[in-house]
Amino acid sequence: MAKRTFSTLEIFLIFLFVLMTGITVALLSLLFVTSGTTENHTGFPTTQIPPATQGPTAIQASPTPSTPEPTLFQNFSGYHIGVGRADCTGQVADIILMGYSKTGQNARGILTRLYSRAFIMAEPDGSSRVVFVSIEIGMVSQRLRLEVLNRLQSKYGSLYRRDNVILSGTHTHSGPAGYFQYTTFVIASEGFSNRTFEYMVAGIMKSIEIAHTNMKPGKIFINKGNVDGAQINRSPSSYLRNPQSERARYSSNTDKEMVLLKMVDLNGDDLGLISWFAVHPVSMNNSNHLVNSDNVGYASYLFEQEKNKGYLPGEPSMCIAMGPGQDMLDSTQIIGRIIYEKAKELYASASQEVTGPLASAHQWVNMTDVTVWLNSTHTAKTCKPALGYSFAAGTIDGFGTLNFMQGTTVGDPSWDSIRDQILGKPSEEIKECQKPKPILLHTGELSKPHPWHPDIVDVQIITLGFLAITAIPGEFTTMSGRRLREAVQEEFATYGMLNMTVVISGLCNVYTHYITTYEEYQAQRYEAASTIYGPHTLAAYIQRFRVLAKAIATDTVANLSSGPEPPFFKDLMAPLIPNTVDRAPVGTTFGDVLQPANPKYRVGEVVEVTFVGANPKNSAENQTHQTFLTVEKYEVTSATWQIMHNDASWETRFYWHKGLLGHSNATIQWHIPDTAQPGTYRIRYFGHNRKQNSPKPAVILSFESTPSTFDVVTTW
Repeated sequence: MAKRTFSTLEIFLIFLFVLMTGITVALLSLLFVTSGTTENHTGFPTTQIPPATQGPTAIQASPTPSTPEPTLFQNFSGYHIGVGRADCTGQVADIILMGYSKTGQNARGILTRLYSRAFIMAEPDGSSRVVFVSIEIGMVSQRLRLEVLNRLQSKYGSLYRRDNVILSGTHTHSGPAGYFQYTTFVIASEGFSNRTFEYMVAGIMKSIEIAHTNMKPGKIFINKGNVDGAQINRSPSSYLRNPQSERARYSSNTDKEMVLLKMVDLNGDDLGLISWFAVHPVSMNNSNHLVNSDNVGYASYLFEQEKNKGYLPGEPSMCIAMGPGQDMLDSTQIIGRIIYEKAKELYASASQEVTGPLASAHQWVNMTDVTVWLNSTHTAKTCKPALGYSFAAGTIDGFGTLNFMQGTTVGDPSWDSIRDQILGKPSEEIKECQKPKPILLHTGELSKPHPWHPDIVDVQIITLGFLAITAIPGEFTTMSGRRLREAVQEEFATYGMLNMTVVISGLCNVYTHYITTYEEYQAQRYEAASTIYGPHTLAAYIQRFRVLAKAIATDTVANLSSGPEPPFFKDLMAPLIPNTVDRAPVGTTFGDVLQPANPKYRVGEVVEVTFVGANPKNSAENQTHQTFLTVEKYEVTSATWQIMHNDASWETRFYWHKGLLGHSNATIQWHIPDTAQPGTYRIRYFGHNRKQNSPKPAVILSFESTPSTFDVVTTW
């Protein structure tokens, strides 16, 4: 087939077309529709409480901490345990949702808030400690981790470091984007949102600070069990590429085991739990526009509500694809409840105590230049990052919008020509290294305005006695995860640490897409096309994690090199959606009721009120109100209004409808649950509007609205 050439005008028009139809889906980004093979985690902290610096570097110095260390009681058997939770929701409007990378899937309101849950474990004498932070976001970006580490160093000195702090995303596909520094992800996010970035960093820091302040002696118990009916393998044909002898060792092409840690104080009172289970949070599909934590977050929500009866979700009290349902909300609840029920069962029966020392090991690795030993005589190398054609095809979780197909192993001359004329040609070296992947985007050779993908990534293990948590900077397929766990277990056993339980925590510290097995890579389905460092990526990770396991087992972590430090970029692309002044229609003001509630409702019905609104993203700057809404019940005996629900409650929905020239409406729904008691109720709206009187700078002003009441009755 003859290669077609394009005129300058044609190139320009094609470039505009690609932009208009979603460059994030085709040439300049990626589809983050990912498989359910990475171990995701839920965390349920249960406690009684719950300006950016430039250029973070490796934490090596030990300044005097500005926050005093809590006095730790030492004469006991167990660990000091601290747990904390904080809001990290960020922007809920005028920002792309991170996960599907679907053009036009902007946030337009909120279903549930997003939380950072921190768990700190320290030995009785305080000599060693580890931190695990579960964050309800799509994935942890390198910039996010570097900023958090920098602030931890400023606040606590060398207490919390790159080696003993894991930041892990739950992988909801319904959280805000905009917190990345590498160009591929910046374009997918339609810019860098400092507003959301700061909100997330502040939430992560606050959760760690709460956990640090509230450490107390306690014990940790572990339990395991299989979860059925909550997952499928999205690429079963790729899985079948793995050796039959290997597949025969397992009963399923998905990993059904849940591993759970139960944390209690010395009196046996609940402190919190962490569970790991390989499910993909895509019950909320790519038609969704409400910020939420998806099925894994719903499981956390249910457990925390169970442990915190009488408290609102998120209150600082005791803070603990299409699916099987009729719609995405129903599917989220079904899968989330399955996970919750198993976690609840395992939590109740957990009896095996975790004992032994705490340890941690970390290295930065240049994943573009790792020599992999295939056997005793032959080696191979990893590659500069590249995305294949099939990444743009998407998956059953959400298909791409252009004519790309999964399993593509041969490039298309037309697309290649467009790419070459816009971005330049990929080198022969990268094409040869990435075979059989046909390269759509040679991201490892693109550096403007900043590198398009990371070269330097984190590898990290923390251990609690016989439990090892491996922090994976991406998403493993089922067999990749099994191979890594087995290799790490073997390495520990070789050096005397027998019968280790190894869990994989995905989406940690920096995001690098997928990691398939070598055999799965040959099929070049979506996951393989998104394995950016080439066919030997998994083997390289296994080698590096073996090094960490050996260092911990032989007590030689101090001898590990830190590796090359990752960069911290400034001057990132600003969001494509500008800030605009909010305006109320003539004769109205913000919060005025446009559509009131009906006078009377029954259980199971939906209350809906529409207001004159303002852009919800303003509330990520001015946090005067901690919720966009409340549902309140009038208590006759005390003559007071009692808050029954807020915007973190599953029963509520907050929709924002954007109009022209700064005009907008806000609609609040309350799906009345079966547990609602008869009585008089009201719905309140809290917001912030942007006002500007030139030449003065814009100001963010708070407002609230209390419309008329309505009754919930059992019969008419």
